[in-house]
Amino acid sequence: MSRTPLLPSGRRQGLPFVVPDDWTPEQALAVFELLDDILDVVRQHYARQLHESLHAQRANHGDTRVRDDPPF
Repeated sequence: MSRTPLLPSGRRQGLPFVVPDDWTPEQALAVFELLDDILDVVRQHYARQLHESLHAQRANHGDTRVRDDPPF
């Protein structure tokens, strides 16, 4: 039995989605713009919760940067 691939989010289950390799540039741009719009709406609505969650994740994974260190 083959194992379900790990998605960037870490999820191993859900609805499969394959990006067709024959999209036109216009189709690809439309999908990109849709995803960008969705990201913006989610970011606006959940900004505080996202910030807190990301902060907690980084704290739990041993982010050793000094507070004033640049992220690069």
